[in-house]
Amino acid sequence: MKKALVIIALSVFAVSCNKTAEVKEVKTAYVDTSVLMKEYTEAKDLEAKYKAQAEEKGRQLQAEISRFKQDAANFQSQAQANGQAWAQQRGAELQKREQQLGYAQQALAQQLQQESGVEMDSLVSGVKKFIKDYGKKNGYSYIYGTGDAATILYAEEKYDITKEIIKALNDKYKAEPKADAKPAAETKEGEAKK
Repeated sequence: MKKALVIIALSVFAVSCNKTAEVKEVKTAYVDTSVLMKEYTEAKDLEAKYKAQAEEKGRQLQAEISRFKQDAANFQSQAQANGQAWAQQRGAELQKREQQLGYAQQALAQQLQQESGVEMDSLVSGVKKFIKDYGKKNGYSYIYGTGDAATILYAEEKYDITKEIIKALNDKYKAEPKADAKPAAETKEGEAKK
């Protein structure tokens, strides 16, 4: 009986030693976020949109600044002819106008920054969600971010999936219907009819 117990114990021990621990492969990758944001079409479109808005609104303000500079130049030539009292009154008006133009420039910059910031935050949130879904779908345990706010100090290039993510995001963005496309087309048709 003792021999049977020893043989059973040795058998159980041998079987348990032969089982190797199952090791799950950990699939990791990283995305260079600075490259992603430079090459992602939606981010480029967003940047172009706000650049165009800044130029348009800046032109309007620049016209006012040009008028102010012309008035200031005229003031210099007319100051001696119209006397000191006129010069003081007109000079105060010009200073007030200059200050208002400065405030208008600051307000415009803040408005554009705030509007673009809201859209950029939304874009970044969408990209993060996309990468999370991409990771789940493709069996990644971890996808790290690197770039301007580096969270990785070193990674082998074979783990870089930035180009894959950019292509997938751009494909998804191209497939989405554009909200701006119809009004622009209608505007062009309306102009053509005129």
